[in-house]
Amino acid sequence: MTYDFETLTVSVDPDGIATLLLDRPEALNSFTVTMARELEAFFLAAADDDEIKAIVVTGAGRAFCAGMDLSAEGNVFGLDEDANPTPADLREHLTEEPFQTGVRDTGGKVTLAIHACPKPVIAAINGAAVGIGATMTLAMDLRLASSAARIGFVFGRLGIVPEAASTWFLPRIVGIQTALEWVYSAQILTAEEALAGRLLRSVHEPDELLDAARALARSFVVGRSPVALGLAKRMLYRNSAVEHPVDAHRADSLAMWHTSVGDGKEGVAAFLEKRDPVFTGKASQLPEIW
Repeated sequence: MTYDFETLTVSVDPDGIATLLLDRPEALNSFTVTMARELEAFFLAAADDDEIKAIVVTGAGRAFCAGMDLSAEGNVFGLDEDANPTPADLREHLTEEPFQTGVRDTGGKVTLAIHACPKPVIAAINGAAVGIGATMTLAMDLRLASSAARIGFVFGRLGIVPEAASTWFLPRIVGIQTALEWVYSAQILTAEEALAGRLLRSVHEPDELLDAARALARSFVVGRSPVALGLAKRMLYRNSAVEHPVDAHRADSLAMWHTSVGDGKEGVAAFLEKRDPVFTGKASQLPEIW
């Protein structure tokens, strides 16, 4: 599949590792409505592109993403100021107009697409990541950062709230106390502070970051079943929030059944025959398990 965007650049290596570059370096990769649409489109397409096994997201130039581009005319977030939406409107008509384009948070549509993608997604935060530049990474599975990175949940400074479904993701990653402190303070965190707060997996020298992220992605997918990975990702996110472990057990049972009659047969045979497995399952064709 070919990807041609205005604000993004995509490359895929022979191992299926896609590098997604936020590519507005002259504007510190600041987020626009166009970038939001393109990010959502990429992740929805990548979910069905079996040539892509994992995705590494980074920024062009010296920033990852410096937040929303506040120079846009009108409502800078692309929202319809005449809509006057209610909770009932979004419960019942979320994907209908005028709510789909005039009310729904653009960053949230991006993070929902990232969350739904059945591939490992790794953020390689190479520089400034503030506002949506920080919250978009929360839906990614792991975050690595350059020692030069600076991360901030700065919404309080602008009189707005955390978006991009970040109030769901952030407390699950760092805990409610740390999440509240970071949002309340709206301070800019160093990479080491973000690492200490458990937002980051690791911190790297700037010229080593992207190689480290790609190597990590490669270790996840080479010789692995895309179906098993995709199901495991969905199960971990979903089952960690269910009411009772029996709900996880039901999903586990279905996932085990499907994989045991699919790629699991090849995996067991390869183990017994002391050879590398050749998996044929596709992440674009995951079975329903709930």
